[in-house]
Amino acid sequence: MQLGAVDISEIRFDLRSRDEIPKLLQGLQYIYCTSELREEVFKILERIIPEGTDSNNGRRGMDLWKVLVLGTLRLNCNWDYDKLREIANNHRTLRLMLGHSIFDNRDYALQTLKDNVSLLTPEILDQINQVAVKAGHQLAGKKKEDNLKGRCDSFVVETDVHYPTDINLLFDAITKVITLIAAVCFSVGISTWRQSNHNLRKIKKLFRKAQNLKRSSSENEKKKAERERLIKEAHQAYLELVTSFLERVERTITQLRDEALASEEQLLEIEKYLSHARRQIVQIRKRVVDGEKIPHQEKVFSIFEEHTEWICKGKAGVSQELGLRVCILEDQYGFILFHHVME
Repeated sequence: MQLGAVDISEIRFDLRSRDEIPKLLQGLQYIYCTSELREEVFKILERIIPEGTDSNNGRRGMDLWKVLVLGTLRLNCNWDYDKLREIANNHRTLRLMLGHSIFDNRDYALQTLKDNVSLLTPEILDQINQVAVKAGHQLAGKKKEDNLKGRCDSFVVETDVHYPTDINLLFDAITKVITLIAAVCFSVGISTWRQSNHNLRKIKKLFRKAQNLKRSSSENEKKKAERERLIKEAHQAYLELVTSFLERVERTITQLRDEALASEEQLLEIEKYLSHARRQIVQIRKRVVDGEKIPHQEKVFSIFEEHTEWICKGKAGVSQELGLRVCILEDQYGFILFHHVME
C-alpha cells in the first residue's frame, strides 16, 4: 500500500444512499475480503489474459481486480466508456476501491478502459455470476437440502432509437448513404459528391414537407380529398428525389469497384444502407400512393439497431416500447439465476 491508500476491507460506504454504486462496491468488497470466494473469482478472471502477455514487459496495463470492478459498474449502471472514464477518474470511493491513494492523480485513458474492460466476455461474467450467487445463498442462510423456487418474468431493454416512421427511416438511410459515399470519394480524389451537404439539405426540405402534412379531420369531403392529394404529391416528390440520388450512388459504387479505388468492406457498408433505403421506398409507395397496409412482420424499426422490436405489454400509460424483451429467472432469495434475450 502507498501513503494515503485505504485497505479495501476498511472502506466505508454511506448506507443511507439509494444509488446503485455503493451497493455494487459493497458486494465487490465482500468478494475481495472473502479469501475462498476471491480465489474462485480470480481463477475465472485469469482466463481473460491474452495469450503471450508478459507482466514484466511493456507498459503497465490494468490489474484483474480493476477490470472486475470497472466492468461490473459499467454493466450494472449501463454506462458507456466515456461515463466510465469520468467516474473512474473522479469518484473518490471508487478510486479507493481500485487501490489508489488520495495522493494518486493517475488517470485512466479511454482506450485503456476499452482494451481491458472489454475482455469481460458474457461467458466469463456468467461464470463469475454463478460463483457470486452461490456465495449469496450462503449469506442468505440457504441449506444444501433446501430447494430453489424460481419465478420467470420479462422486461423490455429499450434500444437507443427515435420513434420510427417509414419516411424518417428513409431519411436516415439516404443520409448515411450519401455521407459514406462522399467520404469515400473525397479520400480517393473523386469530386462527384462534393455537394453532398447541399444534396442532404434538399432531401431534408422535402422530408419535412411530407412529415408536416397531416390528414384532414374536416367533414368536408373536398377538403379531405385536397389534403390527400397534397400528401401524395409531397411523398412522391420526396421519393423521386431520393431515388435519383440512389441511382447516382449505385453508378459511383460501380465506378469505385471497377477501378479498385475503395475497399470491398466500405462498399458493402454503403450497399447495406442502400438496401434499407430501397425497402423504405417500396413501403412508402405502397402505404401512401397505393393505400395498402404494410404487414407488421415486414416493418423495420431502426436501420442502425435492426434487432429493435415493437413491443406492446399492456402497461398503463405505456402504449409501446422499442427494444428487446429479456426473460429473467429469479429465486426466492432475490438472486437472478438465468437470463435469456427473447429476440
